[in-house]
Formats: sequence, C-alpha cells, structure tokens
Amino acid sequence: MNRHAKSLATRLFLSATAWVVLILVITGIVLSTVYKRSTERAFDRRLNFYLRTLIAEAAQPDDSSDKSERSVQSLGEPLFELPLSGWYWRMARTDGDKPEVRASRSLWDASLPRLEDKGIDLDQSGVRLGYVIGPENQRLRMVERPVDLGTEGKFLATVAGDATEIEDETWAFNTYLTVTFAALTVGLLLTTIFQVRYGLAPLKRISNSLAAIRSGQADRLEGEFPEEIAPLARETNALLDANRAIVERSRTHVGNLAHAIKTPLSVIVNEAGANRDDPLAIKVLEQAEIMRDQVAHHLERARIAARVTTIGTVTDVAPVIEALARTMEKIHRDRDILIDAEVNAGAKFRGERQDLEEMVGNLVDNACKWATQKVFIEVLLELTPGGALDPTLRIIVDDDGPGLSPAERTQVARRGQRLDETKPGSGLGLSIVTDLAALYGGSLTLGAAPIGGLRSELVLPGI
Repeated sequence: MNRHAKSLATRLFLSATAWVVLILVITGIVLSTVYKRSTERAFDRRLNFYLRTLIAEAAQPDDSSDKSERSVQSLGEPLFELPLSGWYWRMARTDGDKPEVRASRSLWDASLPRLEDKGIDLDQSGVRLGYVIGPENQRLRMVERPVDLGTEGKFLATVAGDATEIEDETWAFNTYLTVTFAALTVGLLLTTIFQVRYGLAPLKRISNSLAAIRSGQADRLEGEFPEEIAPLARETNALLDANRAIVERSRTHVGNLAHAIKTPLSVIVNEAGANRDDPLAIKVLEQAEIMRDQVAHHLERARIAARVTTIGTVTDVAPVIEALARTMEKIHRDRDILIDAEVNAGAKFRGERQDLEEMVGNLVDNACKWATQKVFIEVLLELTPGGALDPTLRIIVDDDGPGLSPAERTQVARRGQRLDETKPGSGLGLSIVTDLAALYGGSLTLGAAPIGGLRSELVLPGI
C-alpha cells in the first residue's frame, strides 16, 4: 500500500471529492433533463397554438365553389411561407377515395411523415407529439391531430417546427451549467482541503508532540485538544506515566537483587580464597568467579532492558566518543596506542548515555588490547530515502592488530569464549555489546579492518 493510501487526509479528501463530483454530476444531469423538458413543453405550446389556428381557419365557412382555391394564411408565422424553412403545416383528408392535401408553402413539394404510422398514440388532449425527420434531413418536433370538419370530411392536421431551437437552447443551458458547476467544484474542493487540514490539525499536533517525546524534547503531550481527541491525549500521557513507573520499579528491583546476590558471592569467594591449598576451595573459587561474571552480565542486561523501555532519551554521540578516546589512551598509554576518531556532526543515539558508553567502551577497549599502534573510530549517520524512517547510527571500530579468522570471529562473539587467556577481562565484553545492541534493536558484526586488524561494526537507532 502506498503512502497516499495510508494518509487519513488523502482518504478524506478523495472521498469528499468523489461525493462532490458525483452529486454535482447527478444534479447537472437532472437540471439538464428538466430544462430540456421545459423547453420542449414551451415549444409544444407554440406548435399547439399554430395547430389550433390551422384547424380554426380550416373550419371557417367558405362560399367559393372551388375549395382548392381557398386562401390559406401563414398562421402568423412568416417561416411557413419560406421554402424548406423547417416550419411546416399540412391538412390531409383521411376519408374519401380522392386524397386531398393542403400544406404550407414552406413544405414545397416535399411531404411529412405521420406520427400515427410510427405507433405514437393520442394523448389525453387528443394530439400526438414526437420527433420526425423532415425534408433536407431536418429533425422536426411535430404535433398532429385528427379533425372532423363535418360535411367537409375528416382531416389529419399536422404542424412541425425545427427542433434545432430546442437543441440550441438546451446546449447553451448545458454550457452555462457546466461552467458554473466546474467553478463550484473547484470552490468546494478548496473548501474541502481547508476543512481536512483544519479538522486534522489536532492530530498533526499530537504527531509532532509524540515525535518530540521520542526525540527527548518533551515527556508529555501538552496543550488543549478537541473533545474527540482529548481522551487519546489523556490515555497517552497515562501510558507514559505508567511506563516510567514500571521502569523505576524495575531499576529498584534490579538494584536490590544485585546487592542480595553479590554479598553471598563475596562471602563464598573470601572463604574459598582463604584455603587456596585445598583443591575444593580452588574449584569453588573458580566457579564463584564465573557465577559473579554471569550474574553481573544478566543483571546489567536486566538493568539496560528496563532503561531501554524509557521513551524520549537521546544522547549526543560526539562527546561520548571523545571522552572514551581520551580515557582509553590514558589506560593504554604504556603501549602508545593512538586513537583517532571521526564522528558525523549531529549524530545522536536514541538511548541512554551510559549504555552507549558501555557498548562503545567495550569495543574500543577490546581494540586497544589487540592493536599494535592504532585504533580508528568512525561514526556515520545514515538517513533513509525520503526520511520515512528514523536514521541509522553506525559506529565502526578498527584496530591494526592480528585480526581474527571468520571462525574465530564467531567463537569470540559467544558469551564467555576467549581466544587468549593472557589478556585481562572476563571474555564477556563482546557478548554484552551484542545483547545491549539487540535490546535497542541494533546489531554487532565483526569483520576485517582495512588497517589490518579486526573491525567491529555497531548498528544502533539514531535520530
């Protein structure tokens, strides 16, 4: 799923846009249909007026013995006099053997189709209405009515007008309607954008506040929120408070456990150390030292695990690296070990300072023990493309010592496994670093350094 599909603002905007467009399209179709029918009704009233006038003139008594010479007027519309003007009338006799047809001059020598032949029935007013194709392929709106003129016979009176007038008026109305609705759509969409941004502004504030908490700039959600979001802010603050309380209790329990275990172990070590000639005492002393190292390791891991759950702790990396470099140079000054550091400006670790000191300190101390002359520390801050995720902090420690083979790297990373008992320490340093890095969601890898020795690469969450 792409980023836009996950955006609440985008979903609200798209759904509102879809509804606005759908409603306006339906409204436009309805208005266009209503207007077209209204225009047709107005046109039909005009046709019916001409039809009634035609029937009235045809029904007038005529003293002329030759009915074919009867004068037929233009029905008040000059277009009935213009050839093929699109406006026509016709009176066709429907009884008798001899056909009799009277028509407007505009019809010339052409003819008109009959609505009756098209299957159109009479309506309640006794007329037929419909569209036909007339002379010159004109689309005509036609009205016809059967008329009984008594002694003169039965006729079918027909009046037709050019339907282009209806189409032109409808097209003009649709054009104005489209332009108006297009402007209305733009206005509504701009209003929707404003409403979405304004309505989701409190959620944006919560997001920024949570980011500030994660970066260590704040410890609670502050400010007033709308009543729909206020419960979320209260529950989030309550969760943060509960988290801090749990962390504090865990620290207290770990400290109590450390004191409770260290005291009996110290007694055992002291008692065993007083009888170094006894093989049993020597064995007890050896195992007690192992127990002390293991207890220290697991207590430290528990302490770090409790501290890692604290939200909002951020540590500047550069001061930690500089302090460790100075300290390790002093510790190993009898061997003239040179420690060179290159730190990315602004690099920060998302965690406690003492945890970073412990992890990097173990790596640098181990590098100094095995280095011949030089240890190089490099700190990189790697940003993700587009900034969608938090950056990664990469700390690289190289030495120019003998280095390790791939098999030896695997062995030395295991808890308590040492390759050389002549070097000081318990052998748990790299194991502790691995465990602490994992608690922070990071990792430790060992490889070959470009300067000839071992490369330790620590990956941690940055900011």
